[in-house]
Amino acid sequence: MKIIADQNIPLVRECFASLGEVVTVSGREIRREILADADVLLVRSITRVEAGLLAATPVKFVATATIGVEHVDCDFLRQAGIGFASAPGSNANSVSEWVTAALLSLARKYRFPLVGRSIGIVGVGNVGSRVEAKCRALGMKVVLNDPPLQRKTGLKKFRPLEEIFECDFITMHTPLTREGPDKTWHLADEGFFAAMKKGAFFINSSRGSVHDTDALRRAFDQGRIAGFVLDVWEGEPRVDEWLLRRAELSTPHIAGYSYDGKIAGLMMIYQAACRHFDLPVDKRIEEFLPPPPVPEIRIEQPIEDPQKTLHDIVQQVYAIHRDDFNMREILMVPAEQRGKFFDDLRKNYPVRREFQNTTAILPKEISPLSVQLQGLGFKVAQV
Repeated sequence: MKIIADQNIPLVRECFASLGEVVTVSGREIRREILADADVLLVRSITRVEAGLLAATPVKFVATATIGVEHVDCDFLRQAGIGFASAPGSNANSVSEWVTAALLSLARKYRFPLVGRSIGIVGVGNVGSRVEAKCRALGMKVVLNDPPLQRKTGLKKFRPLEEIFECDFITMHTPLTREGPDKTWHLADEGFFAAMKKGAFFINSSRGSVHDTDALRRAFDQGRIAGFVLDVWEGEPRVDEWLLRRAELSTPHIAGYSYDGKIAGLMMIYQAACRHFDLPVDKRIEEFLPPPPVPEIRIEQPIEDPQKTLHDIVQQVYAIHRDDFNMREILMVPAEQRGKFFDDLRKNYPVRREFQNTTAILPKEISPLSVQLQGLGFKVAQV
């Protein structure tokens, strides 16, 4: 069996070697000719999987190590009898930690408390629900918007966009859909930004085309919003220079790039491939997770500013400003090289572990902080 895999899927060769020969290539370089003798194709989000790529190839199984599938023509795969799997939820916690770090960073910069501030979450699936939990742990008021889920469940907790617009922050966690009643392409358009509460912040870590780049530029330039944080960019790997220079925080589509999330996605598609070809599952996730670089953080009394303490703890595990700094170096290279620079930032992204791998050790007297830390996902030990 021959397996063609995106080289940005970590440890894919080691994991899939027991199933056959693994050849890794850049996701943007996967062409039909490369698949001429392939049985399996493993991709991430930058490879368009459709008839033009797979027609007249021997590929029998396709998997994407991502939660989104908008880059995959699932109807074609079904009609062609090609097996398919994705990794729903694998990086959801990673994205929610990215949002947490961004919120704490904004609060530190502008010296405001997050407790009591409101955040509107657009899209409340695997990612949005994790973001909700962490925002509640920060003491924020949460407003949820998800029309498909509202129709499916009838739950009153899902609110219309009009209520989202009254929030201090709006964060996007939708798939990218271009048609239908719940189309999300350019969901954040001119009217969206015009309706937002003046002084609010906009955050997008879903897909770049969920926001209209020109509309976002005008909203900020005209002072209708206080600022924005972007992990995703319309037209990736090209990045709008105007937005990059003015973003509060900018990262290269890596919100979901925690090592834990990547390995979880790898294991999900590996197990799916084993099921498809009726092969034994002989790899376990523990084989691929190294010890955490920050196994514990000790907090001493007194704590004068709990929010600052949370910020400092999160920064020790995930320093979002390091990603922001690296992203802005795109501005230092010629325009024609920026797309490659963006892709290289993702390809060479350092190992980032999730909060769950770190134990916060603090005195028993600091119980409110321990509850918040547990809500964010940290392990807590009180002594």
